[in-house]
Order: sequence, then C-alpha cells, then structure tokens
Amino acid sequence: MRESSVTKVKLLYTGIRVTNIERSLVFYKQALGLTEIDRGTMSHGGVYVLLEDRDTKQRLELNFYPVGSRFSTPFTPGEGLDHIGFLVDDLDGMIKELCALGAKVVVDPWTEG
Repeated sequence: MRESSVTKVKLLYTGIRVTNIERSLVFYKQALGLTEIDRGTMSHGGVYVLLEDRDTKQRLELNFYPVGSRFSTPFTPGEGLDHIGFLVDDLDGMIKELCALGAKVVVDPWTEG
C-alpha cells in the first residue's frame, strides 16, 4: 500500500446527499441507530448533519442542498455519494501530489467554519 510522501492522511467520514434531511434522520437514527453529533448550515445554504455509530465510531454526514445552491443537482438513484472527508497535515502539498498522480481539482478547497 502506498503512503503519501507529502503529508499524513486520515479518513474522517463519508458524506452523502439526501433530498429530505428530516426523513433521512429518522431512518439513520431510528432504523440504524446512529447518533447525531453535529449539525449546521453551509455558506451556500446547504445543511449538514454528522452522525456517528456508537460502537465503531464510523461517521456519516448527511448533506442537503436547496435549489439555488451550486451543489444542488436533480436526484438520480445511485448518485448520492457526495464526498469523502480526509484530514491532512498539508492540504496544498496533498493537492499537488494527487494532481501529479492524475487527479483534477473540480471545486477549489475552502474552509467551512
């Protein structure tokens, strides 16, 4: 397995898009037993809710993007993976390394609180 030569990388969570945040919370909290650990509104109007499994500590972020958000797209079955969040020591260095390996920056990184 290859390790990054630039920076330490840790997988933090997976984010999925949902079309109804409250209905989704009922499912993930009641049916799957996940616990809400954070929630907020993004600068572009989207809403996120971070959930965690009590036993494994795995995290799932539900993301809702209202019409007009630059991330709002029509729902297509199977298209719900929104993003995977990693923690890195050196973001700029990591981006350069990933681009050298063939990645392309589609959305410039930004800080969301």
